[in-house]
Amino acid sequence: MASKTVVVGSAVGLHARPAAIIAEAAEAYDDEILLSLVGGDDDEGVDAASSLMIMTLGAERGAEVVVTSDNAEAVEAIAALIEKDLDAE
Repeated sequence: MASKTVVVGSAVGLHARPAAIIAEAAEAYDDEILLSLVGGDDDEGVDAASSLMIMTLGAERGAEVVVTSDNAEAVEAIAALIEKDLDAE
């Protein structure tokens, strides 16, 4: 299983707009992609294809998020989105 820890780049964290962009990208993959907040309550992670589940992480700008999947390409793609300021686009 591949995983990567990244820092949230969006100005106000993973709220509705960034979560929707990430979820849409995650839906393009057949593999399950999980996100977990470093130091958060959910050790198992949440489904990256669900914008509502992403928002439940409560990840603010600068928070560390772990992206995990059996698909290393998916991990890299989703991690790259989390690192970007998706509010600026």
